[in-house]
Amino acid sequence: MTPDELANPVVASLVAAINDGNRKAFLALLSPDAILTDDAAPHDVCDWIDRELFGAHAHMTVDREQGHGLYLLARMRNDVWAETSTFWRFQLSDGKVSRIDTGQA
Repeated sequence: MTPDELANPVVASLVAAINDGNRKAFLALLSPDAILTDDAAPHDVCDWIDRELFGAHAHMTVDREQGHGLYLLARMRNDVWAETSTFWRFQLSDGKVSRIDTGQA
Protein backbone atom coordinates (compact mmCIF):
# COMPACT_ATOMS: atom_id res chain seq x y z
CA MET A 1 0.00 0.00 0.00
CA THR A 2 1.19 3.49 -0.71
CA PRO A 3 0.78 6.27 1.86
CA ASP A 4 -2.10 7.66 -0.23
CA GLU A 5 -4.01 4.42 0.31
CA LEU A 6 -3.79 4.47 4.10
CA ALA A 7 -6.94 5.22 6.10
CA ASN A 8 -5.48 7.63 8.65
CA PRO A 9 -4.12 10.86 7.14
CA VAL A 10 -1.65 11.53 9.98
CA VAL A 11 -0.18 8.02 9.74
CA ALA A 12 -0.14 8.33 5.94
CA SER A 13 1.86 11.55 6.23
CA LEU A 14 4.28 9.88 8.68
CA VAL A 15 4.88 6.98 6.28
CA ALA A 16 5.36 9.42 3.40
CA ALA A 17 7.89 11.38 5.47
CA ILE A 18 9.85 8.18 6.14
CA ASN A 19 9.82 7.18 2.49
CA ASP A 20 10.75 10.69 1.35
CA GLY A 21 13.60 10.92 3.87
CA ASN A 22 11.96 14.02 5.31
CA ARG A 23 12.97 14.18 8.99
CA LYS A 24 11.50 17.66 9.45
CA ALA A 25 8.07 16.58 8.19
CA PHE A 26 8.21 13.46 10.40
CA LEU A 27 8.97 15.48 13.53
CA ALA A 28 6.24 18.01 12.70
CA LEU A 29 3.69 15.18 12.97
CA LEU A 30 4.72 14.27 16.53
CA SER A 31 3.43 15.74 19.76
CA PRO A 32 6.16 17.43 21.84
CA ASP A 33 6.15 14.58 24.37
CA ALA A 34 5.88 11.69 21.88
CA ILE A 35 6.95 8.25 23.09
CA LEU A 36 8.63 5.61 20.92
CA THR A 37 9.25 1.96 21.74
CA ASP A 38 11.05 -0.62 19.63
CA ASP A 39 10.42 -4.25 20.61
CA ALA A 40 8.88 -2.86 23.84
CA ALA A 41 12.05 -0.98 24.83
CA PRO A 42 11.66 2.81 25.16
CA HIS A 43 13.95 5.00 23.02
CA ASP A 44 14.70 8.67 22.62
CA VAL A 45 12.67 9.60 19.56
CA CYS A 46 15.30 11.75 17.82
CA ASP A 47 18.14 9.31 18.44
CA TRP A 48 16.07 6.38 17.19
CA ILE A 49 14.75 8.01 14.02
CA ASP A 50 18.22 9.30 13.14
CA ARG A 51 19.73 5.82 13.56
CA GLU A 52 16.92 3.60 12.22
CA LEU A 53 15.14 5.81 9.70
CA PHE A 54 16.73 8.93 8.33
CA GLY A 55 20.40 8.09 8.85
CA ALA A 56 19.80 4.61 7.43
CA HIS A 57 17.75 5.55 4.34
CA ALA A 58 14.64 3.71 5.52
CA HIS A 59 11.71 2.83 3.31
CA MET A 60 8.41 1.37 4.49
CA THR A 61 6.09 -0.75 2.37
CA VAL A 62 2.76 -1.26 4.14
CA ASP A 63 1.30 -4.71 3.61
CA ARG A 64 -1.80 -4.35 5.78
CA GLU A 65 -3.49 -1.87 8.09
CA GLN A 66 -5.98 -2.34 10.90
CA GLY A 67 -7.74 -0.23 13.49
CA HIS A 68 -8.62 2.65 11.16
CA GLY A 69 -5.00 2.90 10.02
CA LEU A 70 -3.46 3.07 13.49
CA TYR A 71 -1.87 -0.39 13.24
CA LEU A 72 0.34 -1.32 10.29
CA LEU A 73 2.12 -4.45 9.22
CA ALA A 74 4.94 -3.39 6.96
CA ARG A 75 8.23 -4.33 5.40
CA MET A 76 10.88 -1.91 6.58
CA ARG A 77 14.09 -1.66 4.60
CA ASN A 78 17.14 0.31 5.74
CA ASP A 79 20.92 0.29 5.48
CA VAL A 80 21.28 -1.27 8.94
CA TRP A 81 18.87 -4.22 8.95
CA ALA A 82 18.17 -4.78 5.23
CA GLU A 83 14.46 -5.72 5.02
CA THR A 84 12.43 -6.89 8.00
CA SER A 85 8.76 -7.49 8.71
CA THR A 86 7.59 -4.96 11.26
CA PHE A 87 4.50 -3.80 13.10
CA TRP A 88 3.70 -0.16 13.83
CA ARG A 89 1.06 0.94 16.34
CA PHE A 90 0.23 4.63 16.64
CA GLN A 91 -1.64 6.68 19.20
CA LEU A 92 -2.84 10.15 18.28
CA SER A 93 -3.63 13.14 20.45
CA ASP A 94 -4.96 16.43 19.08
CA GLY A 95 -4.04 15.43 15.52
CA LYS A 96 -0.44 14.54 16.37
CA VAL A 97 1.30 11.21 16.95
CA SER A 98 1.78 10.85 20.70
CA ARG A 99 3.10 7.28 20.74
CA ILE A 100 4.74 4.88 18.31
CA ASP A 101 5.25 1.23 19.17
CA THR A 102 7.21 -0.73 16.61
CA GLY A 103 9.07 -4.01 16.40
CA GLN A 104 9.60 -7.16 14.46
CA ALA A 105 6.40 -8.82 13.31
